[in-house]
Amino acid sequence: MTRPDRETGPEAGAEAGVRPWSCSRPYRDGPSGVVRGPVRSRTAALVPGQVRARSPFPFLLRWSVFLGAGLCWEVAARARRSVYFPPPLRIVRHALDLWFSGPARHLFLSSDAVGTILPSLGRMAAGFALAAVAGIALGIAVGRSRRAYALCNPVLQFARAVPPPALVPVFVVVFDVGTPMQVASIVFGAVWPVLVNSAEGARATDPLRLQVAAVLRLTAPERLWFLILPSALPRILAGLRLGLSLSLILMVFSELLPGSDDGIGFTLTDAMTRSDLLTVWAALLLLGALGYLLNTALLAVEKRLVGPGSPAGRTV
Repeated sequence: MTRPDRETGPEAGAEAGVRPWSCSRPYRDGPSGVVRGPVRSRTAALVPGQVRARSPFPFLLRWSVFLGAGLCWEVAARARRSVYFPPPLRIVRHALDLWFSGPARHLFLSSDAVGTILPSLGRMAAGFALAAVAGIALGIAVGRSRRAYALCNPVLQFARAVPPPALVPVFVVVFDVGTPMQVASIVFGAVWPVLVNSAEGARATDPLRLQVAAVLRLTAPERLWFLILPSALPRILAGLRLGLSLSLILMVFSELLPGSDDGIGFTLTDAMTRSDLLTVWAALLLLGALGYLLNTALLAVEKRLVGPGSPAGRTV
């Protein structure tokens, strides 16, 4: 019961200088427990049209750590004057002069960049695309069948435990040295995280939704498109992120082998042969930048498809 001589509710709070309440929910009045109406929690509500500003502190903190580490390296390298550890500014300047000093109509790519970066990215893109298509298709097929999953799971666990570099001699024998061997090694290394995560995502589809789909008489393609793929999408994207990082690693490793004549890995080997340590550091810087940019692009696609609060980071 409320006292008749006292005004209650959000209007009274507004007159007393208290902010309006938000997050309405029902309440029970008195000992009878009768639900009377909404009571608003004591959380400040946003004014209509007002957007809560995002704090730039995490972004600034992340890059401040990176810049601080680079600054410490710069100071230490200039103090020691070591040939093996050049200053970061010198490495960045050398990388820009080596690969990004071309004309604007060529996106500032130099002739060395065309012969170094583009072949590597082409091989990695081909291998990653094949691994993604095969991994998603096989993973969904295996995950939707209990018998197939029980039969294939030991093979999958064994195959993904084998380090892909250990199979490079087999690929050399089968495909010979060259682009086919390099693409095959990338596919073999990147397909397993995509396949296993796709299978686990397909298995995690809500059975109740599948029962509703059966009641509605949805066809198999409709169940796949409207139920199974959306349910497995966070796991699929997590597997794709793992596969992308493995593709970059295997791309470099396959180009380090004898017989390669272009690519970032070949540039590393050639620079080490000539004791050109500045180019070695520039290639490492380029690989780090490529990995960061590719992962950021895939994260943007993930947030676009499943939202920022998805459980896509859970992998198997």
